[in-house]
Amino acid sequence: MKRAFDILSAVVALAVLAIPFALLCTAVVITSPGPAIHWSQRVGRDNCLFMMPKLRTMRSDAPQVATHLLHDPQLWLTPLGGFLRRSSLDELPQLWSVLIGQMSLVGPRPALFNQHDLIALRNERGVQILMPGLTGWAQINGRDELPLAVKADFDREYLLRRSFAFDVAILWLTAWIALTGRGFTR
Repeated sequence: MKRAFDILSAVVALAVLAIPFALLCTAVVITSPGPAIHWSQRVGRDNCLFMMPKLRTMRSDAPQVATHLLHDPQLWLTPLGGFLRRSSLDELPQLWSVLIGQMSLVGPRPALFNQHDLIALRNERGVQILMPGLTGWAQINGRDELPLAVKADFDREYLLRRSFAFDVAILWLTAWIALTGRGFTR
């Protein structure tokens, strides 16, 4: 049921958001040199790597590390980067990853390939068996403000509590957070 819901939701969202997405891509290209979409290597289910798309919010020459590891992330943001991140609009291309089965709508956010600390914490908690998500339990409980161990604990809690009803609740709460910007620090 989860996979069918993911596919149906991704198809509907991609159709409804096609024009706004095209406008956002155009705005990214106009305001910053480089492609509109940034592909980064991420850790998926069972620690398998995949390429995940995002609207580009950082300069093309930004280091390939988690934002919290940058000395001054603001130096690397594109003119639209802050807005795209606060609104979570930079995540829209990941609907493609949901559609092709690399991600789910709800699950732990996929770690960067070099976030060894987060990957290790998730492996200790058995979370690596989950499909990564466009949003997740940790995101609605603090997002960037959470220490990695707490994030991994929320991911473990999701593993233990997962159900269709819990996923729907997380999606509704995600929409609210995206509209208000709560829980975003970088």
